[in-house]
Amino acid sequence: MSTIAANYLIDALNLKQIGALNSQYFPALSVVNAGEPLSPVRIYAGVQSNGRKIAVFVSEFKPKPTLINAISDVIMRWVREKKCKMLISPEGMVVEGRESDMEASAEAYAIGSTPEVRRMLAMKNIPAFKNGIIAGVSGVLLNKGKQTSFDVISILTEAHPNYPDARAAAAAINTIAIILDIEINVAPLYEESERIEKQLQKFHKQAKPMVSSSRAPQPSMYG
Repeated sequence: MSTIAANYLIDALNLKQIGALNSQYFPALSVVNAGEPLSPVRIYAGVQSNGRKIAVFVSEFKPKPTLINAISDVIMRWVREKKCKMLISPEGMVVEGRESDMEASAEAYAIGSTPEVRRMLAMKNIPAFKNGIIAGVSGVLLNKGKQTSFDVISILTEAHPNYPDARAAAAAINTIAIILDIEINVAPLYEESERIEKQLQKFHKQAKPMVSSSRAPQPSMYG
């Protein structure tokens, strides 16, 4: 979900690549887009009509647990060097029942690292994430933000666990737009979500049903 959201933001906000992250521990791959080879972890930036400068980190792979702290350190160091005022990290959140209801609307929640940013989220009527565990880069960034009094926001969106959830990405982007006071058209993401759902429904219909017998199979001690 977060990769979908990041790539969509890059296109919607017309951001340009300004850098990349490289490591011997990253997957040995190149991402080819429009005939151009790209690093799997990249940084994009641009200035919006309201004067806001926005930068986006995008990763085309899920980092291994052993890389999470190092990646988080690099991100925090970069945003401080560039004098960024806020860091937003979207994350998918699997909820019970979401996997069986592809057409359900996705809800987005947010948590801030500082009292000031939590008050801002409340003023914008963004639902707060009250209790639970946030793993991965988002969780580490929240902790680092609290420890250093830097404004970090983690956006948690209900996402489907088994396929790329464009609807969840749209919900996260809508929340980001509210936080940053910018307009982002997410209609294409909802259209993409509908296309994915129709494709999955088609696959389900095409799948051959299991041949049933008049006698139900009995459990076996030996498998």
